[in-house]
Amino acid sequence: MSSIKEKEQQFAVAADTFSRVRNEIKSFIVGQEEVIDQVLWSIFSGGHVLLEGLPGLGKTMLIKTIAECLDLQFSRIQFTPDLMPSDITGTMLLQPDEDGRQKFAFHKGPLFANIVLADEINRATPKTQSALLEAMGEKTVTIMGETKQMEKPFFVLATQNPIDMEGTYPLPEAQLDRFVCKVQVRYPSKEELKEIAIRTTGVHSAVLEKVVGIEEVLELQKLAKEILVSEEILNFAVELISATHPDSEDAPEMVKQYVQFGSGPRGLQSLIQMAKARAMCVGRYHVSVGDIKQLALPVLRHRLLLNFEGEANGISVDEIVTEVINHISGQGAKVK
Repeated sequence: MSSIKEKEQQFAVAADTFSRVRNEIKSFIVGQEEVIDQVLWSIFSGGHVLLEGLPGLGKTMLIKTIAECLDLQFSRIQFTPDLMPSDITGTMLLQPDEDGRQKFAFHKGPLFANIVLADEINRATPKTQSALLEAMGEKTVTIMGETKQMEKPFFVLATQNPIDMEGTYPLPEAQLDRFVCKVQVRYPSKEELKEIAIRTTGVHSAVLEKVVGIEEVLELQKLAKEILVSEEILNFAVELISATHPDSEDAPEMVKQYVQFGSGPRGLQSLIQMAKARAMCVGRYHVSVGDIKQLALPVLRHRLLLNFEGEANGISVDEIVTEVINHISGQGAKVK
């Protein structure tokens, strides 16, 4: 019984910690509650995040604020067309040792931090974008045959302008799949615009409190993995992923008509990881079907590839994912 009470206490503390971090971020960032929640759930699930929105919506400021509230080592990389892979990973340089002889020594790049802001990631060339693949997938980088471990915890929080804007390169599908979710940053309301102006154009500036540190973040990641997932919920998630494939018998007509490729296994893993983190952050010990439905859109919107007909008709991936959720939910009388 004592261990059960202990776990209950841990989950209660985790929910309280999430609430305090969230409130501290909101004391500086105006609006964007859904974005804040999704980014925090991603961090506590151990995943990377891609934020997409028009310039000037506060994507960079949000990430810097989260890093400060979590007291994590922060690094920013401004992606540009002339950025080289070694500019972000680091390189081996010749330097004298104690005996005056020249030897190679590794100089870390800005990728070696807890939270790495990949700002405007789609402005870099595909060669430089792909330099992040190993770091995001394996949490290592290989320089001249030597493998270097990334910091713990390690997150890439990337910002992206819409791909139809001038001077951008669409991210390759293999890299998109490394992001646990893709978060759309919306335009603020009139009231939020007014509050932004008040907070940013006055004399006084907000001072952020460091709510947790590295050890607490690692503990929360570990605790999130202990959240229970029933077989019924897991089956529901599997059916959801399967229904994104046009050749699946469970797929709705919209998927069969407009989708070329659906989500892979990493999509299912990300969905379960995020759902566990969301459940933990509200003090629950198990994943609910509501967690799966709530997270399906940010987790899957970057994992579906439309066919020519879908592109030509201007069909959005969000429409298709929403249709998949409604379709599977309509069939899922066995899941309460």
